[in-house]
Amino acid sequence: MSPKFTSMINRKNASISKFIIHKVGNKFNSTKNAFSEKEVHFDEASYQLMLPFLLKPFGSLVQSYRFNHHANVELNEINSYTSQIFDENSEFVAISKHIVTHLFEQSNSAQIKTGDVLVVYFNEIKYDTISVDAIGVFKIENKVNFFQTYLENQSFDVAVQKGISAKKIDKGCLILNTRDVEGRIVLSVDNNGYDAQYWTNHFLNIKKADNANQHTENYIEFCTAFSSEVIKPNYGNQEQSTFLAKTIDYFKENEVVNIDAFKNEIFEEDQHKTQFEDYKKTFESEQDVLIRNQFDIVESVVKKQKRKIKTEIKLDTHIQIKLDIDAPDAAEEYLERGYDEEKKMKYYKVYFNEES
Repeated sequence: MSPKFTSMINRKNASISKFIIHKVGNKFNSTKNAFSEKEVHFDEASYQLMLPFLLKPFGSLVQSYRFNHHANVELNEINSYTSQIFDENSEFVAISKHIVTHLFEQSNSAQIKTGDVLVVYFNEIKYDTISVDAIGVFKIENKVNFFQTYLENQSFDVAVQKGISAKKIDKGCLILNTRDVEGRIVLSVDNNGYDAQYWTNHFLNIKKADNANQHTENYIEFCTAFSSEVIKPNYGNQEQSTFLAKTIDYFKENEVVNIDAFKNEIFEEDQHKTQFEDYKKTFESEQDVLIRNQFDIVESVVKKQKRKIKTEIKLDTHIQIKLDIDAPDAAEEYLERGYDEEKKMKYYKVYFNEES
């Protein structure tokens, strides 16, 4: 059996019932907010472009969040404001202004960008097996140049205008009207992560959910760090790449990670197992995370983390050897490392049948 797959949302039946645009300033630069008094009413073409533009980024997410607060999560501003909208739909415009004001209060440096803020009420978003309402908050920070042609004096001319690109949002979150044991479910994207604290920690004040997605991500990040901090400096690039390939192979072939079974399959020597155990304690302390000793594997998280892993061997002779992370035994079987006494240089010998 293959590892289980966890998706975030499906937007097939989703719709927008309320939509408003405000502008957020930056108190550090003395630029002020500008508020709308009425909701946007779309024409058909704008609506058909806007709905997928806002929701598409959330379909591929593998991580969800929950609201956080140092005293009481009910005091979390965005949690409170969105709960009011869910409970008192008629207050949408007024509460949307409070959301923008709260965002404005987080602009504590010159690099925080001003922009358009969209507050949106969605219906019928499918999350897991249920359909729920959701509130979206989106910040448009960057506008792109585009050409606009126009007719003047019986001839066409062209001018450059600025507008919002329909390709991707800069920052956005979805607060779903559903809860689990950890609280209300939140999804977030940030494609302009110039200040990681600003959107996630200060504006939303959210933490990653304590679920199989997070356990899978933490474990692979731990293994990646172990390969860089312990294996590479002590045993070399080839051993590092082999370890990472075996790690990904283990996640592909199993439904559950058990740390003892993992160590026994990946490492042959007790010394390496001890180093792994010791580094686990260091990683947990430095990163302030808990690496679970057993958890369910989430296939979508493995695929996402796999794309981040680099298995190139970079040499000072301007040559790179790229190893296939999906072939964990290839480096051991077909790559040989040695030392040439005559040239006084290290070398790699690669075995193959055909070039492709």
